[in-house]
Amino acid sequence: MTIHKEGYKTITVTTIGMLLLNLIVYDLVGKSLFFYFLLFVSITFFLIIVNFFRNPARIFEIKDNNIVVAPADGTVVVIEEVMENDFFHEKRLQVSIFMSVFNVHINWIPIAGKILHASYQRGRFMAAYLPKSSTENERSSIIIKAESGQEILLRQVAGALAKRIVTYHKEGQDCRINQQLGFIKFGSRVDLYLPLDTEMLINLDDKVYGNQTAIARLK
Repeated sequence: MTIHKEGYKTITVTTIGMLLLNLIVYDLVGKSLFFYFLLFVSITFFLIIVNFFRNPARIFEIKDNNIVVAPADGTVVVIEEVMENDFFHEKRLQVSIFMSVFNVHINWIPIAGKILHASYQRGRFMAAYLPKSSTENERSSIIIKAESGQEILLRQVAGALAKRIVTYHKEGQDCRINQQLGFIKFGSRVDLYLPLDTEMLINLDDKVYGNQTAIARLK
């Protein structure tokens, strides 16, 4: 287990801030009960931040090029047929994965192919579990043309605490399973818009793991 590069700055700033705060309090009150309580809170907070930016080594063994792999850790909160009006303008099967602050927040490429589109939209910061967050929150969208020729839309959606979405892949680039797509800081969600005839391999409320859980199979 290593620390993800997106966490270096946050962890450094947190460490310096906690050290300064504890030194100031120690200088004012010495080895008091309040100082030890603050030290305990500081260490706990630091460990939570480090845990959030953990970067596990994960390899998905590809046996079927039509398999769609979970792009994120979290809970499946949506599996439903919707009208996708931003890009496809047709009905699609939406699969949404909600990430809590305790999940790994790395996002992975869900299927090998080519990036046909990549864009970023500013928006609100509603709670990521709300349905409207998919279309109204700050978000980053990519369309992948799979090797089978089918196209899927992946959307990284910011949550109430998430203030930064990072997407590494650009339009025109090739992509493959086991590549990191990006990172979303703090609570957020990832949406997939799949063809209607896609075979689902997971159910609502299932726990899934990015680049580990096979969630669907394209026809």
